[in-house]
Amino acid sequence: MNDGNIQAETSTSRVRGPIVLGLAAVSVAFHLYLIFSGLIPNLISRPIHMALALPWVFVFVRAENVIERVAGWILAALGIGICGYIALYENALGEQYGYLSGSAQMAMAAVLIAIVLEMARRAINWPLPLVALIVLAYGMFGEYVPGEFGHPGLPLASLLGNLTIAEAGFWGPLTGVSVNVVAVFVILGAVLNAGEAGQGFMNLAIAVAGRLRAGAAKVSVLASALFGSLSGSASANVASTGAVTLPAMKRLGYPPSLAAAVEAVASSGGQIMPPLMGAGAFVMVELLGVPYTDIMAAALLPALLFFLAVWVGVDGFAKKTDLRAMDTSEQPDRKTLLITGLFFAVPFAVLLERLFIGGYTPQYASAVAILVSTLLLVFNAEGKFSVPMWAARFADALVNAASQIATVASIILCAGIVIGVLQMTGLGVKVTSTIIALSGGELWAALLLTALACLILGMEVPTTAAYVICVSVTGPALEQLGLPLLHAHLFVFWFALLSTITPPVCGTVFIAAGMADAPWLRVAGVAMRLGLGLYLIPLAFVANPALIALKTDPFMAVVAMIKIGAALWLISHALIADRPVWQRLGAGVAGAALIFLMPVGAA
Repeated sequence: MNDGNIQAETSTSRVRGPIVLGLAAVSVAFHLYLIFSGLIPNLISRPIHMALALPWVFVFVRAENVIERVAGWILAALGIGICGYIALYENALGEQYGYLSGSAQMAMAAVLIAIVLEMARRAINWPLPLVALIVLAYGMFGEYVPGEFGHPGLPLASLLGNLTIAEAGFWGPLTGVSVNVVAVFVILGAVLNAGEAGQGFMNLAIAVAGRLRAGAAKVSVLASALFGSLSGSASANVASTGAVTLPAMKRLGYPPSLAAAVEAVASSGGQIMPPLMGAGAFVMVELLGVPYTDIMAAALLPALLFFLAVWVGVDGFAKKTDLRAMDTSEQPDRKTLLITGLFFAVPFAVLLERLFIGGYTPQYASAVAILVSTLLLVFNAEGKFSVPMWAARFADALVNAASQIATVASIILCAGIVIGVLQMTGLGVKVTSTIIALSGGELWAALLLTALACLILGMEVPTTAAYVICVSVTGPALEQLGLPLLHAHLFVFWFALLSTITPPVCGTVFIAAGMADAPWLRVAGVAMRLGLGLYLIPLAFVANPALIALKTDPFMAVVAMIKIGAALWLISHALIADRPVWQRLGAGVAGAALIFLMPVGAA
């Protein structure tokens, strides 16, 4: 379950071998063991989580030069040693209350911080480590900053100690989410992807939408919604579904820029699509202290509106450019559709039954679904049984799961620097006050400022990191202005994920444009027209709070969804339809009025 901006492995392909497979098995077994082991101290489980992630970032990739490879081995060894020290002496370190003692501990803390920064750089490139470095420099030298943004100063032993030996910074609640929840769902996604679940999604999408006008594009929308619900990654979504849908669209004569834009926009929505969603959703559970089922219920209708808006946009382009349906020869037969559909339907049914009927935790429900999915790996798309095939698929699932866990850990650990320093210095409170002052105490002005901040930050860092950082500094301001916390968190998360299609840095657009051999700027322009309504959905659920109240008031939630769905249809008509200007303008005004007038569920 990677983030939307996580880079695809192209130049650095994963090294395979018995050692890699063995460590992958250890990583997966450790994270599954935590579900059933009872309470393990955080200063043991979380450093072990980092130690297991280090080789995947520093060693088990093909280095571009000898220096990088040697440095990777050294950094991995140092990091594993320091993590082992923290886990071994967790009782003694806990009694230091985040204050380092002696030059040896100071040196270890400095090395550990450097390793985490380099870990994030190798996993997701420079932007997030640079943000963390700037914030860390503020923590060290902020006492020299004049005015209200300065702070009284922090002893270096306390600053570094809270980041490295206390249950804050690296070992805080965010890392707890990565260890205990995200890792388990990453394993589930890896097992599903190792089998026929992905093909099952694609076959279902083709069967439902392939015969329709612009069938290949609508297949892309449906397949991205289905596949995204198990991957939670926009980039993985583009690479997986795009490998099938982009050639099909180009073969049917779709303009390459439109084909790439459809895939890019649709793929971004996977991070908000239940039941698995993106890693940020699990972080939201920890930050809000609510059950994951509540987040799923709140996100479901907005997620459906996301894909409805893209579907309507595709249909509008289809009318203008006479896009054909897919040929009947490309439709899966009923037997193939049924067999491949079971590969995702059965694990999902088990997951949802354990969550909603059994009342178990998301981790336990996911563990049961992993067991079922692992058993299903023994069958191929024709329903034939093969033990050697099962072994090969299971090995792939282990390696991919451990690698993805390491990437998420790299993001979360680096974001821990930012969150830790914000908490220690009070900078978050100062930024909150600034937002309130700039907005003049008006909620809608604060929302627009927050949306802009999320889009800008999300262009440079992965969705989860952008969400965590933005909500830490803007969430309290929105709450003070009267917005419920759940609304605030969903609002921030939504705009963080939309950054993947927002120029000038738009990760999914770049990937899709490359796959379709289309100019990225043209793809971005079409994507913005297709996805403009998506920028209005978070504003819509602020204006119509019932939209995310599916769990408490399902009738009014559905009413709100129908109302906003009609508004999105009108807005899409205004942007895309080949009609006189006055008709398009009227449709746009009517759509905006539907969203913001006669709110559903307002206090």
